[in-house]
Amino acid sequence: MSSTQRDDTIQVTNGHTLDVNRVDDASNVQQGPEDGSPPNPGNAHEQNCEPEENHGSGQTEPPPRRLTLKDRLKDQKHKIKTKAKPPGGFDSTPIPDAPPGYTVKFTFHRAENLPVADITTGASDPFIAATLSTSLPKRHKEDPDLYYRTRTIRRSLEPVWEEEWIVANVPSSGFKLKCRLYDEDWPDHNDRLGNATIYVYGLNETWPGFSETMFDVKKRVGSKRAYLLKAATTVFHHGVSMTPRLYISAEVLGKSDPPHGHIYTVGPTYYFKHFSPMIGRLAGIKVNHDEADDAPSGENHGKQAEKKAQKYDFQANEIQLAGPVPPKLYHRYVEFRPIIGLLFRGAGLRGRILNKALHHQHDRIYNFDKSTERGTFKPCSEEASLQFLKMAHFDEGARLFTYVITLDGLMRFTETGKEFGIDLLSKHTMHSDAHMYIACSGEFFIRRLKKPKASGDADPGQPTHPPSQDIEGGPPKESPPTKPQYYQLIIDNDSGTYRPDKSVLPDLRAFLERNFPGLGIVVLACDDEEDQKLKENQRKLKKKEGKNIRMVLNRSPSSTSFSSDDISDLDDMDRAGDAGRKSKKERVWEFIEEPRRIRDALNANTPSVAATNGQSASKVEEPLASGSRVTAH
Repeated sequence: MSSTQRDDTIQVTNGHTLDVNRVDDASNVQQGPEDGSPPNPGNAHEQNCEPEENHGSGQTEPPPRRLTLKDRLKDQKHKIKTKAKPPGGFDSTPIPDAPPGYTVKFTFHRAENLPVADITTGASDPFIAATLSTSLPKRHKEDPDLYYRTRTIRRSLEPVWEEEWIVANVPSSGFKLKCRLYDEDWPDHNDRLGNATIYVYGLNETWPGFSETMFDVKKRVGSKRAYLLKAATTVFHHGVSMTPRLYISAEVLGKSDPPHGHIYTVGPTYYFKHFSPMIGRLAGIKVNHDEADDAPSGENHGKQAEKKAQKYDFQANEIQLAGPVPPKLYHRYVEFRPIIGLLFRGAGLRGRILNKALHHQHDRIYNFDKSTERGTFKPCSEEASLQFLKMAHFDEGARLFTYVITLDGLMRFTETGKEFGIDLLSKHTMHSDAHMYIACSGEFFIRRLKKPKASGDADPGQPTHPPSQDIEGGPPKESPPTKPQYYQLIIDNDSGTYRPDKSVLPDLRAFLERNFPGLGIVVLACDDEEDQKLKENQRKLKKKEGKNIRMVLNRSPSSTSFSSDDISDLDDMDRAGDAGRKSKKERVWEFIEEPRRIRDALNANTPSVAATNGQSASKVEEPLASGSRVTAH
């Protein structure tokens, strides 16, 4: 195997060699119950018998016709349509038994010598998308591997992240960590800058790990345009390596707590806030221009709220909760129509088109650009509760949110309610990014109590806002209090896509109470009259603020070269008229027409030759400990 075809490898020798491919071997994945196939029609005895002769007429009766594949599929569609309880919803498949695993901390330090992906700035906006897979059997093969995304470092060819990712229940057989480097480029597609894959064969409590180890990044999967510019750099600066480098650490923190066999993210607990002024302006959604106004200091609590500058903005939220997610929170999409199964599986022409459209919708709502905000908070603390309340804007505006919790405890939510449509596709399907299995989904809103006595009772025995507008000490006339004890989270399982079972609601409540201490958690079933009454009151209050706009997103931002970076882009677009903003491809063609501008841009952003000479080789070895080695290809 040539060096250009091999991944970076970390091998811990323990007297035998394990096959790398066993990590992805289907035999190690527990197959769950599949959709029932239609029964084989006809009577086997009759099909195998010789046809009987009709002696009276002298004619022979033809054998019974065998059903074709098309007939069987048609029969299956009919069964799904007429079935009272279509396949999907709550799945009782248990977590496969496994011995105790280990908690591993990964640290993404920095990268060097990255190619120029944006010719106009002479730099890149790099981030790492890391995927962790192991040989642990899954409940179903469709369950996704663990995923972590770093923040984006703007305009840099040598980004420094210094971000940690702690994962529990990594098995003793080791792991595969694949790190993909991208250049963030909204609204165009993110450019791939290459990847580095790390294999570890065997873990125990004495495993020495590796510290800030360098791995060469494979270029063959990177952007051809970016590396063409990188090659142009070597023409003017001899001795500069073409190969990017990535620095990563890993160490074992000890044995993990139960449930064993369930790999999950321990930390960090972080959040992303994604903004789209275009959607906010069209939907009439306003937020405070200054985020600090969402959580005023305790000194100002109870005082008359000053008039705050506001802006149109639609906010999509992601908040990573501390795992593990309770095992009972496990739901599959409901195949209430045949097309739904095709959409989630990406099967057939229609299924592939719908699946791709769904992923595109998800990326448009949860877009990463220069306006995206990221932060961390202490897990399972009042700080976490306060951060969640800030993202939901406390009890301001009678907001109603749609949410999804993934199997790894990532909660996604937006203010959508029933007045917001997304290309006629399910809201929960969009939030989950068309994942076949999730933990839970539904709707929620925030309610403020008159006194700071957090309660998990739907009837707290005191006035609340909403629906009352006469409670002092908060919206709509004053700033909201910042103590979580003043608030209740009213959350349900109202989701037609996954239909979470009401029997899991106590587990959902326990999970949220652990992650949001101090906040009153009220969990109601979607068929509960009280739940419907409370949400209907919320919608009525929302209508008092202005006319709701039913919005259907059916145009791609890239088709108009529109970026939702910030509100100024809307003004730029208005001034530009039909010309709009130039896409990356258009900017590249401008540089091709004026080649001298390429050299000027590269010279302004190329690292010194002295800093890069001799730093990269096709093969690097660094001792980790006795019996261990690092080999980078």
